[in-house]
Amino acid sequence: MSLALAPLPHRVAASAPALAVMAVPAVLALPLTPDGAGPADVLSGLVVVYCVIRLLRERRRPLTPTAALVLGLPVVGLALAAMGAFSSQAGLTGLGRYLQTFVLVPAAVLLLLRDRAGFRMVAWSFVGLGLCQGAVGVHQFVTRTGASYQGENIRAVGTFGPHDVMGMATTVSLGLVCAVGIALGRVPVRQRILAAGCASVLLLPLALSFSRGAWIATVLTCTVQLVLAGLRRALKVAGAAVAAGVILVGGFGVGSALLQQRIDSIAQVTEAPDQSVVDRYTLWAAATDIWRLHPLTGVGLKGFPEYRDGHATLALSSGSETDGAGVAYQRQPLLSPHNMYLLVLSEQGLIGLLALAGGWLALLVCGVRRLLRVRDRGPGLDCGLVACGLLLWLLTDFVYGDIGGPATVLIAVAMGLVAWWALAGHGEAPADVPRGGVREPAEEALAR
Repeated sequence: MSLALAPLPHRVAASAPALAVMAVPAVLALPLTPDGAGPADVLSGLVVVYCVIRLLRERRRPLTPTAALVLGLPVVGLALAAMGAFSSQAGLTGLGRYLQTFVLVPAAVLLLLRDRAGFRMVAWSFVGLGLCQGAVGVHQFVTRTGASYQGENIRAVGTFGPHDVMGMATTVSLGLVCAVGIALGRVPVRQRILAAGCASVLLLPLALSFSRGAWIATVLTCTVQLVLAGLRRALKVAGAAVAAGVILVGGFGVGSALLQQRIDSIAQVTEAPDQSVVDRYTLWAAATDIWRLHPLTGVGLKGFPEYRDGHATLALSSGSETDGAGVAYQRQPLLSPHNMYLLVLSEQGLIGLLALAGGWLALLVCGVRRLLRVRDRGPGLDCGLVACGLLLWLLTDFVYGDIGGPATVLIAVAMGLVAWWALAGHGEAPADVPRGGVREPAEEALAR
């Protein structure tokens, strides 16, 4: 007697592509290694391979012409910069990283997600990752086992360690942006309440990350999300967030003195800047000088560290100090200008910057246009707020940071969500209709 495996239910089979994408943020919740490609990078490569296999099996056209143009535009500048790199190994390494982050993984996410349900699953995985990393970060602050900050091991860094202090800040911020977008959408009331609660909880680890760039990007992004969602929804969510912030930070006195000092330092960058700000400005100036000597194609991928010392002033320190969170004291060299736009400008020149930033601008325009079309009565308001919020956060944070570290793969998935919302060639109504022909309940009815 032979046993046959029963076919998977339709809903489970339909969710498989979204589950594959969700696995990437899930892996980032595990302890990470500081050097080399991590599990999330390997898994993102497998997701791309899985996407290719599905395309071959289903025999469908991979991308629309518009999507292919927008996502493929950065390849031009990257190819030129890779050929101009100081070594073939540096060129190939840099090329692979950029293609992973801004071309291959976003395209795979765009092609694998079939409907708004899959989009929401991935968005919730961002929230879940932010909560996991945030919980570790808060524990580090309370138990004084975090990264060193002003002589105390209190900085929340999650599992990313002191070598990547922006890792937890990035995951928590992106999770918070997703939670706010879902809370402002027209999803069922329980989901909106849960998302608003998650957003409130994520405020605490974000504050304890002591990342000024993440704070600025998150405040700006959430403000824009509130404005785009409409006045009534904005007032409700803003009121809940303010109340949570007062209770978590003010009411319990969670790091209030240190937070106030850190906030005040944002306004003191021109009067009495600390050494981290001095280093940042010096690196920015060095990147600008490098670009002036190589205006069109830059100095090649991974070339900034090779040219930095010849253009930086004596104000630049020898490196950043890292300590705590289970890692011994060490000094990390400053290998990038900590500004994505200046990094691209110095290494890829005007051609690379226009190609890469031009694709981002196209995504922003297409995403906002679609969001405005569905804001009043159309389906998917929460998806639009999440996608536009993620892109706005990244574009703002790129002023204060760049890609690098394990969290980069999360940026790649976020870009994929943005691309799905802005470029997917699906209709609004059929997108959520299963193959069996039974339409899901209307979002307006679910929101009552």
